[in-house]
Amino acid sequence: MQKNEGTLDRVLRVSGGLLLIGLATTNVIGLWGYIGIVPLITGAIGTCPLYSVLGIRTCAINRR
Repeated sequence: MQKNEGTLDRVLRVSGGLLLIGLATTNVIGLWGYIGIVPLITGAIGTCPLYSVLGIRTCAINRR
């Protein structure tokens, strides 16, 4: 799969995912907070399957 997430997008996904997981483990929010695993993984690998389906790219395009 090609990367389709830019740097800012990836940082926000990883940060948000860690925040949700942290809140879920401390019982501040319910178990639904473990959904933060999804943005954490997609941010870590740089590819979002939903972006691929919708044709969205937030990363810079290499123009040579």
